[in-house]
Amino acid sequence: MSYAIRVEGLQKSYGSKEVLKGISFAVNSGEIFALLGINGAGKTTTLECIEGLKKYNGGNITVNGRCGVQLQSSSLPGNIKAGEALTLFSKWQKTKVNSDYVRRLGVEPFLQKQYTQLSTGQKRRLHLVLALLGNPDIVILDEPTAGLDVEGRVAIHREIRKLKEQGKTIILASHDMAEVGELCDRIGILKKGELAFLGTPSELTEMDRSRFLLKVSLSRPVLFEGTSDLQTETQEGCYYTFQTESLEDTLSHLIETIKKQGASIRDIHVERAGIEERFLEIAKEEPDESDAV
Repeated sequence: MSYAIRVEGLQKSYGSKEVLKGISFAVNSGEIFALLGINGAGKTTTLECIEGLKKYNGGNITVNGRCGVQLQSSSLPGNIKAGEALTLFSKWQKTKVNSDYVRRLGVEPFLQKQYTQLSTGQKRRLHLVLALLGNPDIVILDEPTAGLDVEGRVAIHREIRKLKEQGKTIILASHDMAEVGELCDRIGILKKGELAFLGTPSELTEMDRSRFLLKVSLSRPVLFEGTSDLQTETQEGCYYTFQTESLEDTLSHLIETIKKQGASIRDIHVERAGIEERFLEIAKEEPDESDAV
């Protein structure tokens, strides 16, 4: 297997604060790789080191191919039109604007609009087209669907799949675990500047098959207590989510409690913990507000 990107012992500090503590991983050519972590874990710093936007203090980064980058936060001059931005960037890169990208990503309808007139979703689509102008081998996308409506998300996901079909390598940073599970071949999870997990989505979800998520919708609120196995994850109105390792005992306890308090079950759903739950188990920490990088 050839590598598009290899990161070896990457270290990065801001003053006395060590943000990346010697992380190592490789991204295979032609795969979609997700780099995940809560705010402050170091994922954006890692991407910026790979992109050449930040100098690092130690380690090595090897990039085999040209990169196209959609940053987490970027901007253009307010009065430039979307079409003018495409023309300008294409001339810088000595290439032509790919009309297929413009059409498929839904940029065509607002080519004559100024940047300040664009919605957040329209800006994200425009930035992705700009990232693809030079026909890069590697595409780095930091929160590519943030601020997009359902139609925009579908268009971006469709384009990411097409890029993979063309043999391109995609690195994705996202807080949307459904997006990660749907698109990605492998996942790396950062925690406090260290790589806490590296593997496929299925390997992540198979780490512990003994626990279940139990989601219950009731006719009215109920107070659940009396068993150490029952852990309430969330409660929204009359909708409850529990985590348990003893499904039969937990169901029996819930039904008894619900009956005693005069409520009824409107809906119940049992599933094993998915990517989001596993991610939170691995990555969750008590973040310091000064850690966000």
